Amino acid sequence: MAMRTRLLAATLTAAAALTLTACSSGSGSAASAPSTATPASSGPAAPPASPTSPAADAPGSASPGDPAPADPTAADPAAPAATAKPSPPADAGLPPKPDSALLAKLVGALDAIDRDIVAGDPDKAAERARNTCQDIYRYPKDKAKLVDLTNQRFTSAKHPSGWGPEQAAKILEAVRGAVCPTS
Repeated sequence: MAMRTRLLAATLTAAAALTLTACSSGSGSAASAPSTATPASSGPAAPPASPTSPAADAPGSASPGDPAPADPTAADPAAPAATAKPSPPADAGLPPKPDSALLAKLVGALDAIDRDIVAGDPDKAAERARNTCQDIYRYPKDKAKLVDLTNQRFTSAKHPSGWGPEQAAKILEAVRGAVCPTS
């Protein structure tokens, strides 16, 4: 698995270097670029000399006259790609547990829709509301997904499959107004 990752990293590094070389030096080297990258994609190759050798020394890298790319992630297959955005923390968008005043506001908003939403367990409703805020943070522009997730999350003994999209949209707005931080 590590060998495949290294080969992939070396191939991608070589392809990127060739693309940059072809773009910066004109049409003359663009014609020869595909022949240079062919050995890396032709099948399995011998492993690098040592596990710590840089990806530029791996099979399929650019020709010896080309400078090695300055990509530290190419040598470390466990490192994220340079273009990948770092993932947000697991608790991103999760508001703090509501105090008694905020909890009363949430329960009142949900009871106005249907008293069975809270069903006598305000702490459970508050935790579901906090998780809904996290969904709102994750999918701010996907209202259909938010309504679906809200419908799945807010269930009760009388409504084991949720309240349906229309009521879920109302629950979503009640939670957004009562618990979720404004941005």
